[in-house]
Amino acid sequence: MENGKQKYAVSVRNPSQPRSAARTGPGQLLDLIRSGRARTRAELAQATGWARVTVAQRLDTLLRAGLVVRARETSSSGGRPPETFAFNRQAGVLLCADIGGSHTRVAVTDLEAGVLAEDGADLDVALGPEPVLDWVAVAFRSLLESTGHQASDVRGVGVGVPGPVEAGTGRLVSPPIMTGWDGFVVPDYFAPRYPVPIAVDRDVNIMALGEYRVGGLEGHDDLVVVKIGLGLGCAFIVQGRLYRGAQGAAGDLGHLARGGDEPCRCGNTGCLEAAAGGWAIRRELIRLGYQVGTSQDIVTLTRAGNHDAVRLVRRSGRLIGAAMADVVGLFNPSAIVVGGNLAQAHEPLLAGIREAVYRRSQPLATRDLDIMPTRIGANAGTRGAAVLVHEHLFNAERVNARLLSSA
Repeated sequence: MENGKQKYAVSVRNPSQPRSAARTGPGQLLDLIRSGRARTRAELAQATGWARVTVAQRLDTLLRAGLVVRARETSSSGGRPPETFAFNRQAGVLLCADIGGSHTRVAVTDLEAGVLAEDGADLDVALGPEPVLDWVAVAFRSLLESTGHQASDVRGVGVGVPGPVEAGTGRLVSPPIMTGWDGFVVPDYFAPRYPVPIAVDRDVNIMALGEYRVGGLEGHDDLVVVKIGLGLGCAFIVQGRLYRGAQGAAGDLGHLARGGDEPCRCGNTGCLEAAAGGWAIRRELIRLGYQVGTSQDIVTLTRAGNHDAVRLVRRSGRLIGAAMADVVGLFNPSAIVVGGNLAQAHEPLLAGIREAVYRRSQPLATRDLDIMPTRIGANAGTRGAAVLVHEHLFNAERVNARLLSSA
């Protein structure tokens, strides 16, 4: 705990990090307007308890900064309709990258995570940081150009990576599947190109933010998101907030000890990922004579009805479900969302997970439990990266510090 708040294990590099700010600054009004809780001067005054003159001054500051715009007037019971205000989602763009084990997706979004353009490529993360991030950098420039934007329009960068990230630095710490990445500081790569806040987190964490904030799951305030690709991971939304643990290492599902003697890429034996991850399925299919390189190859075989692929995917689902039953018993979530490339295999995987979870969990814990596929599909990670940066950029105290210091 730091100043009464949890220290989240996320790296956000900001060249102008604020130290303190007023409690009655424009940031508080922006937060109300962004969330839709208040949109008129009267509603803002009522929500804050501030004098109307204070509300007017803070609104003027937001309008001058371009963070708020005047919206269409609302209906009125009589007299002149009240003036309404909205967050200006077009006041810049965000660059987002979701780097997976075998596939990377990138996007340019507006300031509310609305996708303006996106791209992706099969890219082995084990190639090392420079080849992977060089591709991301070129893709960012191309997407900016295609949307008519320049580097000066970028307000923040969000990156998800398939490995542990050190809190506060964006440094990769002993990532099992990311050969050559150990000790690499991702924000340092992008900072010379984009002198803006740069947020780095685990890929499954940004996916969880995307599902929760953009996928319409905000009614599920206690949520587990499972990412199944070549590797395995999970993330937790606890009482409406992403939970990362003391050092940012929460959710390391793939390296739970589940028995067996298969060697894992982390150096141990008997890990869940070694038996049920996409790379384990790939290993078995190769042993059977199939040419399989990526998780998408596994999905293609499965959806074509290939007996061996369907059998192995369903078996993985059962193994993952048995581990998730432990999570259900410890955490009691209201929903489990299954995403990642391998989730596109659909029913064989989901059926295996559901079968094991419902068989091994207590009835009370599963009475209202929803186990569902991803709501927003393949771009959950890039949209979650946008949410991660958005929440940092428009934190009320940071907005206050930025705007009031320049006033």
